[in-house]
Amino acid sequence: MVIEVHNVCKSFKDVNAVRNVNLRVESGEAVALLGPNGAGKTTLVEMIEGVQLPDSGTIQIFEKTWAKDEHFLRQEIGLALQETRFQERLTVEETLDLFASFYHLGKKRTSEVIDIIQLESKRSTWVVQLSGGQRQRLALGIAILPSPRILILDEPTTGLDPNARRDLWEILEDFKATGTTMILTTHYMEEAEFLCDRIVMMDQGKILAEGSLNQLLDKFGEGDLIEYVIEGSFPTQEAKALSGVLTCRWNEDTGYGRLIVNSISETLPDFLDLIKITAVSLTSLECRRRTLDDLFLAMSGRHLDE
Repeated sequence: MVIEVHNVCKSFKDVNAVRNVNLRVESGEAVALLGPNGAGKTTLVEMIEGVQLPDSGTIQIFEKTWAKDEHFLRQEIGLALQETRFQERLTVEETLDLFASFYHLGKKRTSEVIDIIQLESKRSTWVVQLSGGQRQRLALGIAILPSPRILILDEPTTGLDPNARRDLWEILEDFKATGTTMILTTHYMEEAEFLCDRIVMMDQGKILAEGSLNQLLDKFGEGDLIEYVIEGSFPTQEAKALSGVLTCRWNEDTGYGRLIVNSISETLPDFLDLIKITAVSLTSLECRRRTLDDLFLAMSGRHLDE
């Protein structure tokens, strides 16, 4: 086991940021801590990376602790934060050379990392001239310079446009293939799904559920969704009686409704027949499998992006 977190708690004045959290991460595993702002994700990883000390509980990394083995652990963990401040008038290469010198690494490693983070064309560009996505790639490059066995990424793509986010995902996916253990905090469910083997859903300092995407959907996400908007009086009782319907909800004020069903293909034809028979106007219809955001909403009462 690479990381073991046992009954860890952390409070700041009257805020219980992390409450009795237990977490185990195996070698080579990619784990996402998924939850909205304020869920306790960053506080938890700050304790794992030695920035914060837990009020109670224990954290072991490679069966070692920060209290006794800080020098060893600093060599094994790479960190990429949501925002990293650089010396603006250094080039990409000079920035990496500077950090490489802290680890007694030479220019060969700098060149390898520039290639990995796909900034070869920006090698001689000042940091101040980089885009947000390029700066995040540079931050990732600094994190992986010493070839750490653990990589911790705290909201690495927050604020990036979709293309920059996807570019960073592809770099991380390649890096994950090297066998590095990875912990990622995020409130983007697509990011957790794309990059990670296991998803840990957090809210208000607690772990709500954990497992692979399919495990979470199978355990907590029973049924598919038929979402619709109706103009007119919707026959809720008749909809509840349709074959395969698990739950039915409709808001008379907004016209929005949602059916949770065993199978879209089983229920949708009967649902459309009901719409036709009752002569109401169907203005919007979407059929889909439940997502992590749906699960989080059911567990916590709020969305991941709140």
